Formats: sequence, structure tokens, C-alpha cells
Amino acid sequence: MGTGGPRRGEGPPDGGWGWAVLGACFVVTGFAYGFPKAVSVFFRALMRDFGAGYSEAAWVSSIMLAMLYGTGPVSSVLVARFGCRPVMLVGGLLASAGMVLASFARRLLELYLSAGVLTGLGLALNFQPSLIMLGRYFDRRRPLANGLAAAGSPVFLAALSPLGQQLLERFGWRGGFLLLGGLLLHCCACGALMRPPGPGPRRGGSAREARAEAARQGLSPSAEPAGPARRRLLDVAVCADRAFAVYAVTKFLMALGLFVPAILLVNYAKDAGVPDADAAFLLSIVGFVDIVARPACGALAGLARLRPHVADLFSLALLANGLTDLSSARARSYGALVAFCVAFGLSYGMVGALQFEVLMAAVGAPRFPSALGLVLLIEAVAVLIGPPSAGHLVDALKSYEVIFYLAGSEVVLAGLFMAVATNCCLRRAQDAPPRPGTEGGASDWEDAEAEGDSEPLPTPEPSVPEALELLSPGAGPSAPEVEAEPGLDRESV
Repeated sequence: MGTGGPRRGEGPPDGGWGWAVLGACFVVTGFAYGFPKAVSVFFRALMRDFGAGYSEAAWVSSIMLAMLYGTGPVSSVLVARFGCRPVMLVGGLLASAGMVLASFARRLLELYLSAGVLTGLGLALNFQPSLIMLGRYFDRRRPLANGLAAAGSPVFLAALSPLGQQLLERFGWRGGFLLLGGLLLHCCACGALMRPPGPGPRRGGSAREARAEAARQGLSPSAEPAGPARRRLLDVAVCADRAFAVYAVTKFLMALGLFVPAILLVNYAKDAGVPDADAAFLLSIVGFVDIVARPACGALAGLARLRPHVADLFSLALLANGLTDLSSARARSYGALVAFCVAFGLSYGMVGALQFEVLMAAVGAPRFPSALGLVLLIEAVAVLIGPPSAGHLVDALKSYEVIFYLAGSEVVLAGLFMAVATNCCLRRAQDAPPRPGTEGGASDWEDAEAEGDSEPLPTPEPSVPEALELLSPGAGPSAPEVEAEPGLDRESV
């Protein structure tokens, strides 16, 4: 392993096959976040063919996003039971089948069930496992990896929106849905790349060291021994963690307004007299700016002095995004809309690059799968409320100005809550004496602060005997049972 990388048996490899996993996560994230927004290009055609209003057409994207988030606990349980790769393969088939069936829909209900429920479920079964696997391969470089993977969203948004417009003009919305269904089969190829990191024989360690490594990385039970010591499929106890509670409330407030401007943008521009092709290109502008913002923000958050303050950076990103919506509510000219897209893309990219890094830092790798599933479920409720409510207001008021004010206020409120709760509640508890039983499971952002303020110790995780005791209570925890493998110092073991 290259210089500066973690030594064998000391945690995620921070490279190697992880770069292939990162590439697959890039594609999956692009489909998960870009696809529901790109479908908005077809809304006018759907409204014409089904005689529906904008709010009824917007339910297609809303249901898709709600399934992406709302099935988070289901995805967590399936990953814990079967592993990431099988779940992603099935998810790719479901996502593709949903869009193919939607191309034959004769009623809006059929469209909701196929493109909304089925495709949304398939995207969810790809999105969450890819993030879990990314966390198993990266630790020291995790902020950068999260930023690069999150860049898939703007890349695919910039590509899918013009592609959808071209498909709509050439083949109609039915032919466009059919071809997009075939495109979603690439999720299956990404799932095939999700090879779990082999902590045991592949690294030259013993079976006991493999189990200890699995405990440290939070691997699925399929990689762990069966029995009463197997990890729970869904750890709902994470809800009692203060940092998780703050993050969950922030994400709920954020999701109420974050996606609304992007979903309404194309139709807002068309109603302002912008030609259809130019209106679709506005989403591409957001995507192009977002492409640069996400990796750059991820690299910035990975710096030693800034990584402990990743929650503060996240708060600033939310405030910037909400203020952009508020200041651009009256933008009507194409130049003003382009300026809005640039500012929105920058702040939106910062939010996308930091959101999952903040959660990983808050709860730790072992509890991240369960925490992610629960957060996505909470976010699903907000997604079901936000865009459809905005669509109803557009139909009732015939104006987009109030929508931008409302969405911006919600995102600003999320940023203020995150900043106040982090600095006044969580960090104030740093000086308090530790609670019993939290020495090995503390999950507030102070853990990240300690990591950033000093050089990491050679063995920050539980020792091998302690991990073995957790996995198999009958095993003796004494140090002589653990032998150093060839080439390793006994101190590192």
C-alpha cells in the first residue's frame, strides 16, 4: 500500500478498489438526485395528454423523491441482511422496469405507481448501499470521496435535462421514458462493482482479525459470523443521540424548500417567455457550477483545520442557498435567471458535498447505515410536503414569487437551527463529564474536532481483543490470544 495510507488491519484502505467503488457511487448518485429533477422536462407534455394541472404532474417527481428517501430503513435492513451488491442489482432492475412501464401508462395513477413508486424504490436500493460502501473504503480521504461522489448529481443533471428535452421532441414523452428506462440499467453495472473490502484473508490477517476489522468498519452480517452477537438490522437507538437529532431536524427543514427551485425552474422560465431549449439549459448551468462546487467543497472540508468544523460549513451552505432563493424571487429576465443558477449551483453543491459527511462524523461508521435510513425516512415526509405544496400555490396564485420566498425561508431556518444547535447545545456538552457507557460510542461532532486538532493515534478504534469480545462474548479478551501478523509491529496490533 502506498506511503501515507493506512497499514493493514487498521481501517478502510482509502484507495485501491475504493476508487472503482467511488466511480460507481458517482453514477448512482447522479441518477438518484438528477433523474427526479430531469423528469420535470416532461411535465408540460404530461399535463397536456392527461388534462392535469402542474401540481398533479409534479407528483411524479415528488413520489420518486419520497420513495428515494422514505424507503431508507427498508434499504438499511436489506443491506444488513444481504449486503450491498445484491440489493443494488435488484434496485437497478426495478428502476429500469418502472420507467419502461410508465411509457405505457394511460392514467396518472399508473404513472405514479410506475415512474414514481417503482423507479423511486429502485433508485433508493442503489443510492443508500453505494454510500454505505463508500464509507467502508474511505476514512482519511472521506470528505474528498463524498465530494467527488456527490458531483455525480450535477453531472447527470446537466446531461439528463437536455437529453430529456431532445427525447421529448423526437420521440414524445412515452418514447423518452422508454429510453430512459434502458439508461437506468447502468445501475446494475454499478452494483456489480460493489465488492466489500476484504479485511481477512485478502489482507493476510487471521479470521479473528477479520472479525475485528468487520466490527470496526460496520460490515453487514453476511460478512460476520452468525449467532446472537450479530449486529441488529436497524439500530433505532441512534435516534437518542443528540447530534443525530439535530441533524434530522435540520434535514427535515432543509428538504421542505431545497428541491423546490430546481423542480420549478424550467417551467418558471418557460412561463417567463424563455424558449424551451434555453429554459432546459438553465438546469445545465446549475449542473455545471455544481460539478465544480462539490469536489472543491469536499477537498476543502478535508483540510485538517476545517474538518472539525464541517457542521459549521454545512450551516453556512444552507444559509447561502436560502438567501439565494430569497434574493432571486423576482428574477424574470434570462440574464437574472442565469445569475440565480450560478449562485444556486454553488450553494447547492456545498450542501450536497457536506450533508453525508456531517452525518458520518456525527454517528460514526458502524451506525451510519441505520442513521442514513432513518434520516432519509424523515426527509421523505418533507419531500412529500414541499414540491406538491409549491405546485398547488403556483396553480392558485399564478405566481412563482411566493414560492421562492417560502422555499428560501425554510432553507435559511434550517441553516440557523443547525448553527445554533451545534454551537450552543452540542459543543457546550464537550466540557461536561462523559455519560456512562459512551466512551466507545460517542458520536457528537467533538469527535471530529479531536481528530482535526491533533494527529490521529495509531489505534483510534477499539483494540482487536475488545472487538472480538463484542462479536463473540465467549472469546477470551486477553492480549496473548492476538498474534501480530508478519510484517506488523506488535504495537500496531
